[in-house]
Amino acid sequence: MPLLHALRSGHWQSLLAAWLHFEVSFMTWVLIGALGVFIAQDFGLTATQKGFLVAVPLLGGSLFRIGIGVLSDQYGPRRIGFTSMLLTAVPLVWAWQAGESFAQMIGVGLLLGVAGASFAVSLPLASRAYPLAHQGLAMGVAGSGNSGAIVSIALAPLLAVTFGWHGVFGLLIPVVVIIAAVYWMLARDHEPMDGSTHHREFAALLREPDTYWFCALYAITFGGFVGLSSYLSIFFFDQYGLSRVEAGWAAAVCALAGSFSRPVGGFIADRCGGLRVLSLLYPAIAVFTGVASVLFPFPVALAMLFLAMTCLGMGNGVIFQVVPQRFRREIGTISGLVGAAGGIGG
Repeated sequence: MPLLHALRSGHWQSLLAAWLHFEVSFMTWVLIGALGVFIAQDFGLTATQKGFLVAVPLLGGSLFRIGIGVLSDQYGPRRIGFTSMLLTAVPLVWAWQAGESFAQMIGVGLLLGVAGASFAVSLPLASRAYPLAHQGLAMGVAGSGNSGAIVSIALAPLLAVTFGWHGVFGLLIPVVVIIAAVYWMLARDHEPMDGSTHHREFAALLREPDTYWFCALYAITFGGFVGLSSYLSIFFFDQYGLSRVEAGWAAAVCALAGSFSRPVGGFIADRCGGLRVLSLLYPAIAVFTGVASVLFPFPVALAMLFLAMTCLGMGNGVIFQVVPQRFRREIGTISGLVGAAGGIGG
């Protein structure tokens, strides 16, 4: 089968490690958004405070991604990925034991940005483990680890009903530590399979016009995906009167569409060309989100957001099919830059 052949063309253990790293990191990164309804009710937050609290982890991810991307290129994604994953336990402990005010949760959210920076580790690890011919698939599979958002959005409200929202942060700590150990055992640092050795400095990438195009495109697709994933449970709860658990499940359905369409987008881009696919996706995103903004009855809004998230997820996969072909050696740094733009877009 072509799909199995493509997966076997590289180091699948590193691909699995990249996926696990991204999956658990994404679970951690969006946890405040997944528990946003509970936190907002506990602290009596205004609509503005709700939006700000959910946005802080996304901003933190943007801040940390660039630095972690540079470190990943210099010291290898295996070492940096392991270290960054262990560091995500710090804000989890903070929220679990001492998250007793809005200000403290802002601090927790900012540090959770380390988990959001996993993008600059997981994708370089997957990219260097596979040849250029299968970049779309490899990057799509690794990137589908953003399905961690589904796990958090769907399960965190259920767990919060039983253990309290503080307890949910504590429950995630052993998961992070265990997966960090598995990541260390599976991951291997690789040189690019095309044999490229030219490694430009960070400043040189900033002089490349394509860098800014990729950042702008990804700010829309990934920014839309992660922003909606983090806020939809609050949106459904406030606008449509769903229960806290029902709002989480509805948001998880939309996140599911965006997550699992990502490798599909990369796979299609390998065969049809990434730019051609993007030219179809962006108009579709505009239509679906525009209809959803009208606040039609809940079934219509859910369907439109599901389709919008599908297109956003495919767009994420397509963009990171194109990026490694343009910036092969600097994939860690460029992933950090483009990923930071995605976080800011969110």
